Amino acid sequence: MTTLSVRTTQTDDLVDITERVREAIPAGLDGAVVLYCPHTTAGLLVNEGADPDVAMDLLAALRRLVPRDGPYRHREGNAAAHIRSVLTGSSLLIPVQAGRLALGVWQRIFLAEYDGPRNREVLVQFLGPG
Repeated sequence: MTTLSVRTTQTDDLVDITERVREAIPAGLDGAVVLYCPHTTAGLLVNEGADPDVAMDLLAALRRLVPRDGPYRHREGNAAAHIRSVLTGSSLLIPVQAGRLALGVWQRIFLAEYDGPRNREVLVQFLGPG
């Protein structure tokens, strides 16, 4: 298993980790890669990475759906971050063909930060022969 350390720079942030995940995959093998984010106020997602406005629109939509100042009972003040992380999820399973991520042309892998800036971890495990 590989652990990626990811530094986020904003309260709400999307950090493209695609290349770092690619580097963790054994060359030439078929299988899948499991990504897991062991944090309750961050998540993982796959979305378009070519146009940075997509990331901005996604974060803006999540802010509208789950506002930071909602009527929450959680006293720590980051209930919105916990809810947003549930919406995006904490894990991904991505097929691997001949050692390459089977992503679509525009797809990228992102760590989604909802309570930053922070240092985060993403666990990467290849599933396959060997």
